[in-house]
This record gives sequence, structure tokens and C-alpha cells, in this order.
Amino acid sequence: MEGGGAGASPKAAEKCELCAVEIPAAHGHVADLDHSSLLCACRACYLLFTHSQAGRGRYRAVPDRYLDDPDRPMTAAEWAELEIPVGLAFFLRSSDAGEVTAFYPSPAGATECRLDLAAWDRLAAAHPLLGAIAPDVEAVLICRTDDSVEHFLVPIDACYELAGRMRLHWRGFDGGAEARQSIADFLGQSGPAERGVAGSGPAERGVAGSGPAERGVAGSGLALRQES
Repeated sequence: MEGGGAGASPKAAEKCELCAVEIPAAHGHVADLDHSSLLCACRACYLLFTHSQAGRGRYRAVPDRYLDDPDRPMTAAEWAELEIPVGLAFFLRSSDAGEVTAFYPSPAGATECRLDLAAWDRLAAAHPLLGAIAPDVEAVLICRTDDSVEHFLVPIDACYELAGRMRLHWRGFDGGAEARQSIADFLGQSGPAERGVAGSGPAERGVAGSGPAERGVAGSGLALRQES
């Protein structure tokens, strides 16, 4: 435009990374398992890849469910069994490796840490939500506070979001007050009051029910590599 003002240029519209159609700011994501990455997707492409055989298994729609299980609270002693060095971690099941991997937020993004798989199995037996994650596209988020241990099932794009927040706000050894507040804000957004998750147990809320998560995925280590 001739004679344009000094203001900032308008932000370019986001586009589906699969078909290039314009998409709104609030949109779904599709996991590219060959490249261990997430793609912004229009609704049509998102729905296409909720089917396990679409794209020969390369792409999987990331479910949008957020679940908790308030009837089975986790104890501090149970959390301690996992020997995670900080108070918050993500746990992802890799369909390639066939096991769960733990990550925790740090100034460098998501950091992988060693996980006692036997301890995880014992915990999963007592807390069904831990075993309900769809491999590679969902995660269990566990947060230890002074008062309690909260655990949630979340999509992996939420893991990207929180890891990005930590890179932005982390200060010092333990993250600092700003990072802790960011975590608290995230948990508030992910909790049942915000996401509409209610009921007595995960099975009643569709953990084993229909939707993209039920159809499973393939691939490994997808959720947090982008933050490395």
C-alpha cells in the first residue's frame, strides 16, 4: 500500500499446514509421526486424520480432551516413588518403544529424565488415568505442590504450550515465582472447572470412549522434541 502508516504490519493469517486453507487462531493439530512434529490443521484435515489408516499412518489428529480423576487422588509418597527431581513432569507413552518416558520443564525446554518403569506400572494400577493416554498424542501431567499431587490427562499440544512457557519464564534453580505462577495458571485452565470435566471416574468421562484418542497412534517421542 502506497503511503502506508508507520504502524506494524498486519499479522498474516494462519493456514492449514496440510492443505493451505486459512484457519482461525483456535484450531486443531495433527501429529506428523515421520518428522516428530505438530502441524496446524483445518477442521477437515483434522477430522480426516482421526482415522488410523489415513495418510498410511503417518499423521494422527491430536485429541482435545482434558481429564482428571478426583476420586483417586495421588499421594506424596506415590509421587516420590517416581524419583522425579522437580515438582512437575509429563509422561508420554511411545508406541515405537512400547514404554513410558518422563519429561520435566527447564530453561532449555522439556528435559527427559530416567523413569522407574516398575514404579510407573504400580502407580498406573492404582490410578487408571495414567494408563488411559493415547500413545504419542496425549500425556499425563503430574504436579506436586505443598498441599497435594494433581494429575491430569492432556493433549501433547498442551505440553508444547507449557514447555514454551517455562522457557520464557524460568529463573534460577527452581524456576522462580513467575514460572510457578505460569504453571498454576496452566493447571487452572486445564482443570475440570475450565474444561468441563466432571463426574466420578475417568471411565465415565470417556477415557476409553470414542474420539481421536480411541483410535490410537504410532510413532515415538513426539510430544516434546519441538521444545529441545
